[in-house]
Amino acid sequence: MKDFTLPQVPRTGWPAPLKSVMWFVCGLFVVMTGCSSFQMVATGHVGVVTRFNKVTGDVMSEGLNFKFPWDRVHEMTVRQQQLHEQGNVPSSEMLVLGLQTTLLFHLLPDKATTVYDKLGPNYVQGTVEPNFISAMREATAKHKAEELFSGQQRDVIAEEAFQRMRTDLTPYGVEVERVLLRDISPPETLKRAIEAKQQAEQEALAMTFRLQKERQEAERKRIEAQGIKDFQDIVRQGIDEKLLVWKGIEATETLAKSPNTKIIVVGNKQGLPLILGQ
Repeated sequence: MKDFTLPQVPRTGWPAPLKSVMWFVCGLFVVMTGCSSFQMVATGHVGVVTRFNKVTGDVMSEGLNFKFPWDRVHEMTVRQQQLHEQGNVPSSEMLVLGLQTTLLFHLLPDKATTVYDKLGPNYVQGTVEPNFISAMREATAKHKAEELFSGQQRDVIAEEAFQRMRTDLTPYGVEVERVLLRDISPPETLKRAIEAKQQAEQEALAMTFRLQKERQEAERKRIEAQGIKDFQDIVRQGIDEKLLVWKGIEATETLAKSPNTKIIVVGNKQGLPLILGQ
């Protein structure tokens, strides 16, 4: 019996160059997929994860993190931020003052998704800055212009603005650290009034000093005159005619011993020697 074998059908496959291309594409896809599954978050930042333009609620910490390839990560800083403002604010008398202030704040890491979802990535310009301007205007409007230049009252105004900012921003996840009042510029009319007042106070102090000096000088002269008078009274009471005659005799004896040529005549009207020079 004769063996029956089926004819061999030649196998067909991908050409070698095409296979190489396919393997390269597959490898590239695997590499890209693997790379897109990791996200590096910078130091001092957190990553808010969105999936198909929707916030997932996941927050990535700084460093290397795993994610799905279709997720997007939006970095937000959690470091201290400084917001500097310069503008005009009113006082209780409706005077317009120039004010330079600084707000120190930072984003709470666990509230980053809430801030991104409710306020957006530009929450500083969109929410923090307008609230800060409003808080400062509200605080200064409660006080007189003169109080704004007092160190103690400036601390009170800064505290009022600080409490207002905490009330407005803390529920969103923005932690307010401090409000600083750097400089206050009065209007020109108030500035001239303050300068005039300061000049008048300086002149009054100078006049008080001069009057005090004159009083001291008058008191010194009075004491000096009283001392002279007391001395004269003592001398007047202690000197009599006999003492004066005796002192005159002592002076005559001293002159008689002098080598200068002279004639001494004893016995004038006062009983004192008479000296005649040659």
